[in-house]
Amino acid sequence: MTANLAIDLDRSSPVPLYFQVAEQIAEAIRRGDLAPGSRLDNEILLADKLGLSRPTIRQAIQYLVDKGLLVRKRGVGTQVVHGQVKRSVELTSLYDDLRRAGQEPATQVLALEPRQVAEEVAPILGVEPGTEVLYLERLRFAAGEPLAVLHNWLPLGLAQLTTADLESRGLYELLRAAGVRMRVANQRIGARAATQAEARLLEERRGAPLLTMLRTTYDDQGRAVEHGSHVYRASHYSLEVTLIER
Repeated sequence: MTANLAIDLDRSSPVPLYFQVAEQIAEAIRRGDLAPGSRLDNEILLADKLGLSRPTIRQAIQYLVDKGLLVRKRGVGTQVVHGQVKRSVELTSLYDDLRRAGQEPATQVLALEPRQVAEEVAPILGVEPGTEVLYLERLRFAAGEPLAVLHNWLPLGLAQLTTADLESRGLYELLRAAGVRMRVANQRIGARAATQAEARLLEERRGAPLLTMLRTTYDDQGRAVEHGSHVYRASHYSLEVTLIER
């Protein structure tokens, strides 16, 4: 195995051997001993090194593939994928959070145009149905891999946004630069299966689990300045919340 990773097995333990192997590989990934892009020995070599059967090794690797820690690539072998993005729930943009975490954010703008506001979004933004608003759709990457599909609706005239701006800076940074003073947001987090279009953009299988987030942001006057509906790859992304007793 790469990085001379040591696997210590307790053959007298009731814990299945495949699970012992999988957990020790997962811990090595978390520690950084196995960096993103590292390749594992093929199943035959790994089974021989550990004195285990090939089906046991295959089960351990499949377990880690299902958890999103490893990926099988034709002609390459089994590799460690980029670590999962963990994000605190704060009034920040995903772009800024990724940049602070060293995840090399990149953005592909899929839509940037005035549109008639969707019926369900009109009351959220406090406008009449049929009103034109600015619609954004973006594909966000982290460390070169697709991470999220972002949909946003904003009142027209709030900020002059260009494709070049949105590909190089986060939406909240651009709004603040335009003088928008965002103060509070309501957010709802959920989960659902990926549609065919989402799966294609995010390089997932159709029906793969996605995290969903609905967020409406208000300025210091209480006006809704942005509504977002986003989906994230559950295998690459999680949200962290600190709970405080009152």
